Amino acid sequence: MFDGPEPIYVQIAQMIRGQVLARELTEEDQVMSTTQFATTFRINPATAAKAFGQLVDEGVLYKRRGLGMFVAPGARERLLDEHRRRYFAEVLEPALVQAELLEIPLDSIVDHVRGRAHGTTRGTDPEVSS
Repeated sequence: MFDGPEPIYVQIAQMIRGQVLARELTEEDQVMSTTQFATTFRINPATAAKAFGQLVDEGVLYKRRGLGMFVAPGARERLLDEHRRRYFAEVLEPALVQAELLEIPLDSIVDHVRGRAHGTTRGTDPEVSS
C-alpha cells in the first residue's frame, strides 16, 4: 500500500489528511492506534508514531491520555485553508503568469471559469484561439 517515493510516515500522514478532507474522519473520531496501524499495514510502530506526531504538530490530531489519537476540532478547516493557500501559490499563480505570457485577457479566464462552473465550457475560449 505504501509504495510511493515519499517516506512511509509521510504517506501515512497524507492518507489521514485525505480522510479528514473527504470527511471519512470527522472531528473527535478516534484513529487507529500506532500498534493497530503497524499491525494492519505491516509497518514499524515507530513509523506510524512519526506520522501521528507530525499530524499532532499540525493540529490535525490530538492525543487523549490513555485513550488514543483523535481528530482535532477544526482539523478539516485547517487542512482546507492550507490546501487553498498552496493551490493559489503553486497552481493558480503560475497559471496566471502563463496566461499573461500568452496574452489571455483576465476576462476570458474568468468567463472560462464561470462557464466551467455552469457546465458550459468546451475547450478553449474562441477569443484566444489562433
